[in-house]
Amino acid sequence: MAGPRVEVDGGIMEGGGQILRVSTALSCLLGLPLRVQKIRAGRSTPGLRPQHLSGLEMIRDLCDGQLEGAEIGSTEITFTPEKIKGGVHTADTKTAGSVCLLMQVSMPCVLFAACPSELRLKGGTNAEMAPQIDYTAMVFKPIVEKFGFTFNCDIKMRGYYPKGGGEVIVRMSPVKQLSPINLTDRGCVTKISGRAFVAGVLPFKVAKDMAAAAVRCIRKEIRDLYVNIQPVQEPKDQAFGNGNGIIIIAETSTGCLFAGSSLGKRGVNADKVGIEAAEMLLANLRHGGAVDEYLQDQLIIFMALASGISRIKTGPVTLHTQTAIHFAEQLAKAKFTVKKSEDEEDACKDTYIIECRGIGMTNPNL
Repeated sequence: MAGPRVEVDGGIMEGGGQILRVSTALSCLLGLPLRVQKIRAGRSTPGLRPQHLSGLEMIRDLCDGQLEGAEIGSTEITFTPEKIKGGVHTADTKTAGSVCLLMQVSMPCVLFAACPSELRLKGGTNAEMAPQIDYTAMVFKPIVEKFGFTFNCDIKMRGYYPKGGGEVIVRMSPVKQLSPINLTDRGCVTKISGRAFVAGVLPFKVAKDMAAAAVRCIRKEIRDLYVNIQPVQEPKDQAFGNGNGIIIIAETSTGCLFAGSSLGKRGVNADKVGIEAAEMLLANLRHGGAVDEYLQDQLIIFMALASGISRIKTGPVTLHTQTAIHFAEQLAKAKFTVKKSEDEEDACKDTYIIECRGIGMTNPNL
């Protein structure tokens, strides 16, 4: 079945782990043998990190494929996919590597498996440089399910930097085909809520301070809405290690969701963490898009696979999104256009419409 290898340059554009995730997922889905070179060439520690390696091994196991050159620090891999199968699959970064990024690479693949899948993902649930599991559950999940599938995300144990130790179980059934989405009508903000957490030895006061600072910051700009941010002490049996963080979500009248989040670090005071999350949310509400900046790139692969024309309205198009589009076009031959929004209300804003004619991938097993 294997044709010529598709060559991917892992050092261009965003130049990080995302190129690896998008290209191996598409390789697996489309049965394209792949070589990725210059992996994470632009990073301070180039090559594969534990997180990327466990994602690759998971994709290999999902389809009984062959993977060569996959070890920590490696900057070149080759991958030959076979048939995607459902069932139980485990990936363990053994570090605080993000379970959400493991989900990003595996989810599109198991949608086109022959039977339901259970993904047991271990690592960091609330980690730097990646979506927090709360974002995945509260923003990504309801929006991505508009493509016509559902999944269940069960947080067994939370894990933080530097130890990780978290575990999330994702269960999903395959689909015949994905429907296109249209997320262009932003509506008006109807509700703002959130969760400020502490885990391990950190005092509960830290959660209360993060929440209070975030509420104060949002109130300066949005006066007429009740802002409900719950301070939470993570139960000892559901959190491994010490951590703190906050996620705040705005919901609109048309069902759009936007978030701002931040994680505590040693020596950073709680107020600062709360304010950072609030400011991120407010920035995402100012640009007039219907998705926030962290969702736009995560939707690209699903738009590429769907049948028909998908449209999303976004703020400034991120480098992550441009990168995802580049590889979805190169590997899947989907067609994307990105244009400035022509709506009157967006005239003075930095707002764009990303449109995609998807390839209408069908599940050969169903």
